[in-house]
Amino acid sequence: MDRREFLKLSAAASALAACGGKHNILPADIDPLGHHTGEVPTDKMTYRTTPSTGDKVSILGYGMMRLPHKPIMPVAGSSDASAEEIDQEQVNRLVKYALDHGVNYFDTSPAYCRGLSEQSTGIALEASGYDRSKYFIATKMSNFSPTQWSRAESIKIFQKSLRSLRTNYIDYLLLHGIGGGGMDTYRGRFVDNGILDYLLEQREKGVIRNLGFSYHGDIEVFDYLLSRHDEYKWDFVQIQLNYVDWHLAKQVNPSNTNAEYLYGELDKRGIPAVIMEPLLGGRLAKMPDHVVAALKQRRPEDSVASWAFRYAGTKPRILTVLSGMTYMEHLQDNIRSYSPLQPLTQEEQEWLEGEIANLFVSYPTIPCTDCKYCMPCPYGINIPAIFAHYNRCVNQGDMPESMQADNYQAARRRFLIGYDRAVPRERQADHCISCRQCVIHCPQSIQIPEQMRRIDDFVEKLKQNKL
Repeated sequence: MDRREFLKLSAAASALAACGGKHNILPADIDPLGHHTGEVPTDKMTYRTTPSTGDKVSILGYGMMRLPHKPIMPVAGSSDASAEEIDQEQVNRLVKYALDHGVNYFDTSPAYCRGLSEQSTGIALEASGYDRSKYFIATKMSNFSPTQWSRAESIKIFQKSLRSLRTNYIDYLLLHGIGGGGMDTYRGRFVDNGILDYLLEQREKGVIRNLGFSYHGDIEVFDYLLSRHDEYKWDFVQIQLNYVDWHLAKQVNPSNTNAEYLYGELDKRGIPAVIMEPLLGGRLAKMPDHVVAALKQRRPEDSVASWAFRYAGTKPRILTVLSGMTYMEHLQDNIRSYSPLQPLTQEEQEWLEGEIANLFVSYPTIPCTDCKYCMPCPYGINIPAIFAHYNRCVNQGDMPESMQADNYQAARRRFLIGYDRAVPRERQADHCISCRQCVIHCPQSIQIPEQMRRIDDFVEKLKQNKL
């Protein structure tokens, strides 16, 4: 299907929805965004077992990367009127609700939420009232900067994690983001400084109960670490997996590796997989209208996101599927998807991997997963919000460049007005100076300054009515 055919289908689906078409009639317990609104089970969560420790892990894991924030008063003399801080009260509420409904795996990192995720997670878990033995904490050795590669600095990171999380042991510890920078970076972060040996010692002492790694980037590093499995005895490995990345990872992002290969390599060694980005940074929950129509035709009572979660959970070697659940409705919907899990049929899996995935990649979105590793930008640019607005318009088939003359002006206004609403003008793409500090932190290897220039050029042409 080419781009023109895709746009026609999307426009037709939008028109059908506007006229009250069949796929737009939602069951009584589904809200207009496709989320369930009925009862949330408290005792039906699906669990998987970690072979090395016998842990019964909820198949839904809570990713503490996209925590809710709230605005704060700017510091005197600051021009930043959009400053935010973690909304700890809301985090506490979400974590307690998750625990009450069977979620027991919480994944964080020293790098998340500008370095504050571990602290927030520790506060919320302690405030929940649950005994430490009732939940599992996963965090990471996030020694990304060369200034943190020394043995002393890396050990400081680990010890700070224990303090921030208010615990004396870590259930699941990961070498964070191996693959980025290739083998030289891997050796500098974990081998030449003796930190991998240190972490193995901590596992022997029980301070770390399970040791693994998360993978982004150079496949040589992934293959090398698995070739040392007999020596290191990895307890688990975290990979990016969803029905688009299963076969088409490189069409989404040339730096990625097909999930079929990653999962297969773990499966044949009996290593459990922890899944990140089951929704591709939310993009598989915000699909173009005609793709939504196809999903709703099969299971009108299910949310669009539930297809992606059920897909990931169906794979038998999956230990848990992480989701960064900022809002209560997302948490509730995902709990329903796994309480209990209804595995996909082989035909459904192949349909998602084939027809639906190919429809998705035929639309040129930016492969941002909203991880916010690129933030804060030293020049105040809200990089994830810019990409999110652009991708949202692409997914909705609402890009002015693709419109006929009679619809162009309306689409042009919607894009520009929506851009100003989503991103304050002082934080938009035109403020990028191409310092490239963001690029080295992006696990998806997005050339962010180039994308900023492209989006800024697109916006300027819209403003001048020259597109």
